[in-house]
Amino acid sequence: MNTLTFASLTALPGQRVQDYVNVDIKGIVVRLPVYLINGSESGPTLLVSAGIHGGEYPCVEAATRLGRAIDPDKLRGRLIVLPSANPIAFKARSIYVTPVDGLNLNRQFPGDPTGTFTQAWAAWLFQNALSKADLYIDMHGGDMIEALVPFVSFNITGNEEVDAKARQMAEAYGIRAMLVKRDAGGLAGTTYAAAARAGVAALLTEAGGQGVWTEEEVDILQDGVRRVMARFDMYENIADAGEAAVELGGWEWLRSEHEGLFYPAVAVGEMVTEGQAVGHIADIFGNVLQEAHAPVSGEVLFLVTSLAINDGDPLMAIAYE
Repeated sequence: MNTLTFASLTALPGQRVQDYVNVDIKGIVVRLPVYLINGSESGPTLLVSAGIHGGEYPCVEAATRLGRAIDPDKLRGRLIVLPSANPIAFKARSIYVTPVDGLNLNRQFPGDPTGTFTQAWAAWLFQNALSKADLYIDMHGGDMIEALVPFVSFNITGNEEVDAKARQMAEAYGIRAMLVKRDAGGLAGTTYAAAARAGVAALLTEAGGQGVWTEEEVDILQDGVRRVMARFDMYENIADAGEAAVELGGWEWLRSEHEGLFYPAVAVGEMVTEGQAVGHIADIFGNVLQEAHAPVSGEVLFLVTSLAINDGDPLMAIAYE
């Protein structure tokens, strides 16, 4: 059995280490919290990250609980948990972006060490964490102005072994809605697309939102990780098998064409039919600027809950089977 090393931290077999790693990025010291759990038996290395977006709270709490609860004496393999992978954004309670340069960290991977702060931070995370794992789960949720139906997603890369493992992770997680990205590697710059391209079986999971967290949402996320660990014989199984995964055909986005006030006419999780009125945008005087209609029939998977809306902002996403 080998030691588990991450930056300045080292965990011996059968040991848990939890501490901060201080990383200088463009003259700014990032204080990254890390859990290292080195199992007493050999097995895969699983990386779990949360808080890539600073205002997504259920995933952060779920990750901290996992880091504290997993017993190294029962673990077969190695677990690295980054419960707040963008601590500057977390501290600032920032929506979408890192305050230093206004960039969305989850659009910058695999990063650029010579770029801006966020691009360089993405490069550090990719080089020191994402690319070193055998399995990777990046936990998210709706941001402070977003509500959503819990879902999992992975990318088809063409690497049959990696794709098969990612599907196994998604099906084991216990969340019903499963999105399979079949385009050229998935959404550009995301953690799980970049990891998948590098040969790491990677999964995106989402639950919760709107700047709050509940025990139910935390359990959805942490129980899912435990189910994946059990599926790969890393840890004991839990009694609750969760929901059976249903692969969705995809989703269609509706976006704002104006700056104004957004009035949704549907709720997250609601089923809609193609052409149905799902909301409108008005100016501050109540004049309707845009009527929004469902582009497809399906389930409202994602919904912006902010009254204030900008030109080009997403309004909602409708998932179809």
